[in-house]
Amino acid sequence: MNRADRSGFSDWWWTVDRLALATMLALIAIGLMLAFAASPAASGGPLTEGDFRYAAKQIAFAAIAVGLLGGTSMLAPSQVKLAAALVFALALTGSAVVLFAGTEILGARRWLDLGWMTLQPSEFLKPSFAVLAAAILAERTPTRISKPAITTVLLLPTIAVLLLQPDVGQTFLVLALWAALLFFAGMALKWIWMIGGGSAGLGALAYLLFPHVHHRVAQFLNPEQTGYQAGLSLKAFAHGGLLGVGPGAGTIKYRLPDAHSDFIYAVAGEEFGLALCAVIALLFCVLAVRLLLRSAAAREPFAQLAGAGLAIVVALQAFINMGVAVSLLPAKGMTLPFISYGGSSLFAVALTMGFALALIRRRPQIASRDKPLFAFLSGARA
Repeated sequence: MNRADRSGFSDWWWTVDRLALATMLALIAIGLMLAFAASPAASGGPLTEGDFRYAAKQIAFAAIAVGLLGGTSMLAPSQVKLAAALVFALALTGSAVVLFAGTEILGARRWLDLGWMTLQPSEFLKPSFAVLAAAILAERTPTRISKPAITTVLLLPTIAVLLLQPDVGQTFLVLALWAALLFFAGMALKWIWMIGGGSAGLGALAYLLFPHVHHRVAQFLNPEQTGYQAGLSLKAFAHGGLLGVGPGAGTIKYRLPDAHSDFIYAVAGEEFGLALCAVIALLFCVLAVRLLLRSAAAREPFAQLAGAGLAIVVALQAFINMGVAVSLLPAKGMTLPFISYGGSSLFAVALTMGFALALIRRRPQIASRDKPLFAFLSGARA
């Protein structure tokens, strides 16, 4: 841990953003605590005894996620690009395979059944797309085709597989990420507004084509009718009050579908009250602002763009999940990063934040110390 020590771990420790890392670990710890609170409801019911099988699996997922977070945060920027390209190719292929061999749940095909867990490949499209699109936009070499147009080569197949699953929520999250990257890259506002208009048109089309989207939006816009999940979620917050009813004492969670995943924020509100909900929201704010500030201070345009994009996508997903839980947004079926149950969600957000930590590390003399990922193949010495 000595600053003079140039070993790999010591070098990582003194260059990584420890505040951002501590915030991520705190969110993972809160997620494990809430996994124990929600597991009996997910595995049982109001009249049947539940167990802690989901909490046990979440502990295993969290251990893998922490390793993934730490490992990816040690990568050099060039290695981040290579890893993102590999992840994007695998995630896009997996998302296409899901359409034919995936498990169908409530009319959607998004998961591959691996036995001990279900994998959602589309979760890994967001961080890999953010890094690759940022690399294209930050490239200094002139191209015949505009760089924003090149990013659409990545965007179109991503949007296509998401809509075919269908996963409208993730589709608009990727579109928002793309628009944010173009804005940070300096694109004129008129084009950003055009992208926003196109996204609105796509949303209207989804409203007309997908019955579940139509139902959720219509239900949200009707002030006299609250959806079943949204209504129970609001009751959970009201029941919890300021400090909650206590760990394990919640009752509404037994009737709330997806209490351990999409509506884990409501479980936090019932058992630990507004106090824990405020802490969770504050931690996400601290994390997002910290990553954006460190990205803005980065030396390279690629690190600036990719770091900001990765921060935006996690912050926006957290905002959407919490907004749905308190009935400020229509139901989306989107998890709360770091906290919701599920290996795919936890692994993907760990990869996202690992990439971000790797890019915002303060590396002195970075050009002389950044080694290619496969340098050993050419006989280069470390």
